[in-house]
Amino acid sequence: MRALNLITLLLIIVGGLNWLLVGLFQFDLVAAIFGGPGATLSRIVYVLVGLSALWQLVVFFRAMSAGETAAESHLGHRH
Repeated sequence: MRALNLITLLLIIVGGLNWLLVGLFQFDLVAAIFGGPGATLSRIVYVLVGLSALWQLVVFFRAMSAGETAAESHLGHRH
């Protein structure tokens, strides 16, 4: 499960950086690497990024319902 969370988080970061490039420079890096926005490989990357976002939503809501994130639980609640 940890590996899946890290892979999906990495894909979301890649997607976010791609959108940053699109917004700032009108440059779609995924499309440039994989042969255009309609190319099969580009579409696969877009779908994987979207599915990763859906998976991370599940992780996010689980963390929210637990009251803290896993990262926060290791901090040792200092006051």
